[in-house]
Amino acid sequence: MTTKQIKTEIQKVLDSIPDVVLEDILNYLKNIQGKSPDAISLSQNLRKILAEDSELLERLAQ
Repeated sequence: MTTKQIKTEIQKVLDSIPDVVLEDILNYLKNIQGKSPDAISLSQNLRKILAEDSELLERLAQ
């Protein structure tokens, strides 16, 4: 996919998202703006691990 195609697809998705979520998305985009690709990749990997292991983390917390 080209950058233009990706932006078009993102716009389509944004048009269908409830307004209450749009501010969170904007804040996330502003947060990653200017970060290095390595920092973004690290953040994505951590988020993926936390999402995949949420059940394990809940059990450990108890």
